[in-house]
Amino acid sequence: MLLERRIRVRYLLAFWLFVLSGIAFLDRTNISIAGLQVSHEYGLGNQRLGWVLSSFLLGYAGFQLPSGWLATRYGPRLVLSLGVLWWGVATALTALLPSKIPHAVVLLIGIRFALGAGESVIYPAASQFVARWVPEKERGFTNGLIFAGVGAGSGLTPPLLTWLIARHGWRAAFWFSCVAGLVAGSVWWWAARDTPEEHPAVSAEELNEIRGGLPSKTAAEPNVEAAPRSIQWRAMFRRGDLVALMAGYFCFGYIAWIYFSWFFLYMTQVRGFDLKSSARYSMLPFLAMTVCCLLGGVLSDRLSRAYGVTVGRCGLASFSLLLTAGFLLAGSQVESPGLAGVILAGGAGALYLAQSSFWSVAVDIAGASAGVYSSMVNIGGQIGGALTASLTPWIAQRFGWTMSFAVAAVLALVGAACWFNVHPERALEA
Repeated sequence: MLLERRIRVRYLLAFWLFVLSGIAFLDRTNISIAGLQVSHEYGLGNQRLGWVLSSFLLGYAGFQLPSGWLATRYGPRLVLSLGVLWWGVATALTALLPSKIPHAVVLLIGIRFALGAGESVIYPAASQFVARWVPEKERGFTNGLIFAGVGAGSGLTPPLLTWLIARHGWRAAFWFSCVAGLVAGSVWWWAARDTPEEHPAVSAEELNEIRGGLPSKTAAEPNVEAAPRSIQWRAMFRRGDLVALMAGYFCFGYIAWIYFSWFFLYMTQVRGFDLKSSARYSMLPFLAMTVCCLLGGVLSDRLSRAYGVTVGRCGLASFSLLLTAGFLLAGSQVESPGLAGVILAGGAGALYLAQSSFWSVAVDIAGASAGVYSSMVNIGGQIGGALTASLTPWIAQRFGWTMSFAVAAVLALVGAACWFNVHPERALEA
């Protein structure tokens, strides 16, 4: 009985979403670590490699709304399991691409676009899980845990894949990513259920905790079949804060993808580190993301309980983006390569203090429609990421890398301002 009281199934499932989130970012950033080898083998160069990186984000952004609808209609268990299978196949196709195949850049763009489409389900499905499984007072921490997988997966990617590439070639990195995803997706299918009422391991005590902590309308609609009727399309599109969140997440995505796409190459090509040193320094931003994502989730919940969700979600996120701007400007201008790496890593951490707020606010506002609402917010972030994947090297080539980071700092200030137009205290159900 004591063990039963201590175990909470929702925590275990949230942890596995953390694992899947980490693997998703392993799959999407592996090409950045293997970029030098891939570019050399297929004769790409930085500009065309940027097109390949952007194609992932275009697929990811383009399928956000369908993914949100599917997660709401069919539930996070099935949709996420199929999504992991899809992106595992796309990763394997990258490894199978022959060395001397004609039009390699076009094929790589198509494969990465398909990978983006497959990965587009993960966070809308996670939002739908949070809306159905997680009491309001725990949503900041739960989202922080899920998105800490972004930093963990991206942080492990440089040393792990560098080691694999050095010993077995760049294709081994993609095979490893494929297998890891398929195994983790199978575990999710086995362990997850769409609602707590369906899960045989959920105790009566935990079920009462969950029901008592959900908004009344969400709690009254536990069945998957009820979810589509709860999507309030007109109410969502009338929300001015939807535009503000999309714009803010555009800024967030632009900055984040400098780290995902170009930080490793920046440390190698601009700061003069060798491959192993670049891999070590490239871990720092992602370790900072992991720690600060969890910290941001905890702070968001505590501030929300003490001062309300406007302060806990919006105030924290706005302050975090202001900090990010300062770190980006300082880190890009210091002369010491090592100090630059540390300061810029601080910028990544400051940025990810805000991550939980974006996704918690989407659930706070949309409730049972969180999968769709969060997918629309995420579109903004992925468009920002796609833009930085191609625009950052263009700016750096013409104006220098300091200007690339200055543009990101300005967008951080814009993102901070967007939060003044977000109102999580006014839910769609209200």
